[in-house]
Amino acid sequence: MSYAIISVGGKQYRVREGERLLVDRLALEDGASFTPTVLLSGGSGDPQIAPPDVVVTATVLAQEKGPKIRIGKYKKRTGYKRHTGFRASLTRIRIESIGAGSSRRRLCALAPRAAKPAPAEKADETPTASGALPEGYAGLTVAQVKEAASTWGADGRAAALEYEHAHGKRKGAIAALEAAIAEEAGD
Repeated sequence: MSYAIISVGGKQYRVREGERLLVDRLALEDGASFTPTVLLSGGSGDPQIAPPDVVVTATVLAQEKGPKIRIGKYKKRTGYKRHTGFRASLTRIRIESIGAGSSRRRLCALAPRAAKPAPAEKADETPTASGALPEGYAGLTVAQVKEAASTWGADGRAAALEYEHAHGKRKGAIAALEAAIAEEAGD
């Protein structure tokens, strides 16, 4: 590829390999390498819009400040004068390579993912020492746990609390279960 159009910081740039350019400030350290989004590649044959197999690699060279822009306001015969200035925060980058390659995003999309069991299945299979977990507990929201906690038995509440400490760690559910246990103990 002889050139590519990339998007960095919401702006588009036409770049070639080895080119250096100033872009809006990037939150990367000096020497960091990154791959901007490629919008178009061209130079060898027909240009391709959003090519999936073209990767542009860039390196951050330095963080810089742009030239100072002076702004002056003046209204005649009133004595009104105001002056201010502005310097843009910029990052100097160098385009290392343009070409076909495997971007990390594409590799992650192609890699098979291990299927996780649904939370309800996991909760039903998990035995607890203090008793049986209420049916479908892992699929309940915190609000549903608050409503249903008073209808469960002491073993069910204890099992649900143990499950929350071991797996969910949802503060609202833990507080609701502890309150229900305390309410039962207070009766």
